[in-house]
Amino acid sequence: MNGNTPYAGRPDATAAGQRASADVPELSADERRELRAGLDTVAARTREFLPDEYVVGAQIVAGTDGPEGTIAVQPPVGPAVSAGFTPDAEELVDGIPDEDRDEVAHQLAATAALQVKQAVEDAIAPVAQ
Repeated sequence: MNGNTPYAGRPDATAAGQRASADVPELSADERRELRAGLDTVAARTREFLPDEYVVGAQIVAGTDGPEGTIAVQPPVGPAVSAGFTPDAEELVDGIPDEDRDEVAHQLAATAALQVKQAVEDAIAPVAQ
């Protein structure tokens, strides 16, 4: 069955279900810095929309198709929300476009606020009918 997957590789070199390391693209130091700067900008913009009780963080992780950037928000109550970037070659050279950074920051902040609203929905008595 392992021979049916394109990621099987040789049994002595690549574990079944995993990609060979030669198939996964690596970032150069400059590309990693550019991606990190883009993620940090999105995280900072997200923090601007939220109170201090929300924790916002960003990191670069190794995804199945190569490096991925992840930005996560932990609201004071409710589950965390996150967004990921799988950069293409142009974004690694030119950086993540500003409109994409703004859009992700807005969506993350709105989703985190919604998580809080849903978490405390039953605990708050309506003031008026």
